[in-house]
Order: sequence, then structure tokens, then C-alpha cells
Amino acid sequence: MILSGKEAKLLSLSESLEGCQRCGLWEGRTNIVFGSGSPDARMVFVGEAPGYHEDLQAEPFVGSAGKFLDELLKEILGVPRDDVYIANVLKCRPPENRDPTALEVDTCKPFLMQQLEIMEPDTVCTLGNFATRTLTGRREGITKLRRKPVKVGALYVFPMFHPAAALHRGDLYEEVRQDFRSLKEFLDSPRPVDEESTQRELF
Repeated sequence: MILSGKEAKLLSLSESLEGCQRCGLWEGRTNIVFGSGSPDARMVFVGEAPGYHEDLQAEPFVGSAGKFLDELLKEILGVPRDDVYIANVLKCRPPENRDPTALEVDTCKPFLMQQLEIMEPDTVCTLGNFATRTLTGRREGITKLRRKPVKVGALYVFPMFHPAAALHRGDLYEEVRQDFRSLKEFLDSPRPVDEESTQRELF
């Protein structure tokens, strides 16, 4: 099978991570979870880190949160999962799904940046606090930043609640759905930028 240029570059990057021991997470992982989806996707979703099911299957967002994400993509955005690209800040699962440490984020962030550089998407949807902070540099919580597009380099970052938030807190179910409705409005309209948008280079 002949791979496209982007496919080949992503495969090479993925292969460069085989056996990675750059941080301590390698000791507890089953698999490295690199990312999945279309290498030509104009829209990329970035979460925090793999969970239990993702670690076992080596694919991001395959647990309950992943099923909810698939539902939101289809029902609200009208796109199948295969038309977008999905990745995480971390490529290995933290023990007991704890929060990533600053060292772990700093160690793994360059690989996410390389993925984005290869794909050159128009929009990156950051799901939750860690993904949003990693890509925007902002320290405010996701509750304040969500639904406010930020221009970072040549692309737009659209912060959103993580789908898992609705699974842990039922009162956030409609809020998560509203995030996706706002994303659709953003995608369907001329690209606005929040007045405080970050203009730094992404890569």
C-alpha cells in the first residue's frame, strides 16, 4: 500500500516512539496511544491522556467518553469519526488516570506538536484543562475559556469541556452538547478571534 506524504510522516513519527522511556509512564503502560483518524483532517481533537481502554487498544477515545464523542460528532457536527483526527497530549496512560505532571506534559508535547505540524489542520478542539493549557499557554480553567476560539500561529484553538465531564457530572451533559453546537457555529461562520487571542507561534 502506498502511503500519502502525511500518512508516511505520521507513521514515521509513531514508529519513533516505539519503546519510548522518556518519562516514567512507560513502566505502567500496555501500549503507546499515538492518535487516529484522517491525516488530512481539517479538524483535530486533543484530549488529556489515554485511559484504561485506550491503553489496552492503543487507540484514543474508545471508552465511554469516546462513544459519546462519536455521538456528538455525528449528531451535531454531521461528520464521522474517520473524518477528524483524535490525539492526546500524553501518549501513555498515567497510573489510575491521575492528572499529568508538568514533566510528563513537557516530555510528550513535542510529539503532539509534530503531529499538528504534519497535518496542518485549520482548527484544534482542545478537550479539557490540560489540552487547552498545553496549546494556548493560558492558565485559566476550562469553564472560563470554553467556546472562545484562540488564534495560535496559523490555526484556531477551540477550547471545550472534555466529553468525560458529562459522564462524571450529569449536570454537564447539556453543557458539553452546547460546546459542540458552538463549535459548529464557529466552523460555519467567518473565523472570529477573541480580543485576547494568543498570537504566538505554535511550532
